Amino acid sequence: MFRVIKALNHNGVLAIDVDMNNEYILLGKGIGFGKKVNERMEASENTKIYLLQRESERGSTKEILNNIEPEILEIASEIIIEAEKKFKKVDENILCPLADHIAFALKRINNNEQISNPLTQDIKALFSEEYEVAYKAKDIIKEVKGVDINEDEIGYIALHIHSSLGNEKISQAMETAMLVRDCITSIEKNIGRTIDIDSLSYNRLMSHIKYMAARTLKGETINLDMNDYIKERFPKSFEIAEDICKKLGSELKRELKEVEVGYLAMHIERVFSDELME
Repeated sequence: MFRVIKALNHNGVLAIDVDMNNEYILLGKGIGFGKKVNERMEASENTKIYLLQRESERGSTKEILNNIEPEILEIASEIIIEAEKKFKKVDENILCPLADHIAFALKRINNNEQISNPLTQDIKALFSEEYEVAYKAKDIIKEVKGVDINEDEIGYIALHIHSSLGNEKISQAMETAMLVRDCITSIEKNIGRTIDIDSLSYNRLMSHIKYMAARTLKGETINLDMNDYIKERFPKSFEIAEDICKKLGSELKRELKEVEVGYLAMHIERVFSDELME
């Protein structure tokens, strides 16, 4: 049972759980129509119920809520529903931060302010499934607000979705993307060419570096050591991989396991092989 604090619009209500005394945002078609302050209500089966957190990365959730159009909350909720279809379990606490981001994005677009995300292609490759869901936000926002968002904005929404799947904050996901991008740039300098971002070898290389960094931070390792074999077969790739692993370890402030070098070298060699096939 809920007690109404405020009707946000026809489809949204801010309410308090009368048993636990927690505040919630209730979203559903017609749920807010005619609702009065202190009125008691039950949530229907199709209602989405979001616990209202006290704080977010941008400050008080209440303050954010007061500055967001209820329609934007509905958009954010639809995106979360799409994420749940894909990933099953999603941290619904992203509702207000995601809505806050969308509100600022729409404000920038309406003011003709150019948004730029230099890591869009990297985010697309590193978090492909999250980006796939985020791309659906483009249609949702267009339908509700009549505004087109670009790929850079889709990339930022993908980071919000990624953060809802685990303990990694948006800033940490962005740092991961930047770290991987720096490694790719170093590899490109060593091989003397730009790697085609649409190639399979590029995507494999990015994913490998991402998981290599994650393993290092968790203190995990690969069991099979292929260093001697890879060093003998592909000395140039192995040399580049050693350099990249040192740099990555320096950035992470952790020492990478030696076995990581050989596996990274294999992915670098694939890039060389692609170059020979062109």
